[in-house]
Amino acid sequence: MTTNDQYYINLIINGDANAFKVLVERYKDLVFTLTVRMLKNREEAEEVAQDTFIKAYKSLNKFKGDSKFSTWIYKIAYNTCLDRLKKNKKHFNDVTIDEFTEHQLKTIDNALDNLERKERQQSIQDCIALLPSDASFLLTLYYFEEQSLEEISKVMGLTPNNVKVKLFRSRKKLATILKKRLEPEIIEYYERERR
Repeated sequence: MTTNDQYYINLIINGDANAFKVLVERYKDLVFTLTVRMLKNREEAEEVAQDTFIKAYKSLNKFKGDSKFSTWIYKIAYNTCLDRLKKNKKHFNDVTIDEFTEHQLKTIDNALDNLERKERQQSIQDCIALLPSDASFLLTLYYFEEQSLEEISKVMGLTPNNVKVKLFRSRKKLATILKKRLEPEIIEYYERERR
């Protein structure tokens, strides 16, 4: 896919503006998902996703190919979201977290395995949406886009070690939300199974 992206980038740089449609089509859903996670507002997310592609198009000649095109466009989306947040002077809704041990995190992970895959994924997506912008952006890249720590560090402008710390904290916050929201479902599930 990366070499395929480069093919279209070369076409665009050489004057074929229509080739950009392929890249937009390929990345629009994910860019929108990431902007919604950051901004928590559908209309603003749509605008920022559009701005992301406009910026990417205008600065495509600066894309060096040091990283994957997807990493580059996610970084543009992330920075565009940060600009919008600064402009709107929005405040993050921080989730209060209890002290979670590794064991408790694993217990919650195991409990989630008992929910249907699709249902679980939707539940996780809903819970991720409740996290502060940075955390939901990070978890989306890591779990749903399967980006490496190295790739995420390039997108977010952090060291891989810093990403690891933020990822751990984000997982703890997510675990708190999942515990509150999913425990009743899990209890209900086990009661149904016993009957």
